[in-house]
Amino acid sequence: MSASLPLRDVQLPPSPAWWPPAPGWLMLIALVLLLLAIVAAVAWRRRRQQWMRVFDQEIAAVNGAPSELAAIASLLRRAARQARPGSEALRDDAWWQYVDPKDTLPLAQRNLLAEGAYRPRVDAAAVAEVRAWARARYLALLQERRR
Repeated sequence: MSASLPLRDVQLPPSPAWWPPAPGWLMLIALVLLLLAIVAAVAWRRRRQQWMRVFDQEIAAVNGAPSELAAIASLLRRAARQARPGSEALRDDAWWQYVDPKDTLPLAQRNLLAEGAYRPRVDAAAVAEVRAWARARYLALLQERRR
């Protein structure tokens, strides 16, 4: 080898930057995020179904419309307590403003829910309407506690 050749030291390229990651890492991160979203959605759905099952079992366990109205009122109080501790002690207008802030329950059904458990006879169709509203509101109250 002759000394006249212009040889230089080997120059290594700079190490790759950490960002942006390689496409394989991006796909792996996306897959992990997708799996976490699916797990969260399934867990939320199961929790919601469990709440609905509790509501339906409590209602099915009672006999008669007045007893059903008492059970509905009790379930709403329990849901209110879980959503905001201390709210189960609210009375009259303060209670109704908390349970039905948008006034979606008509006054006749509101009175039925408040006093129906103490009446000897109650219309079953009216109780069914109250039950449908209470079921949706029960779920909404329990979902409030998650926030």
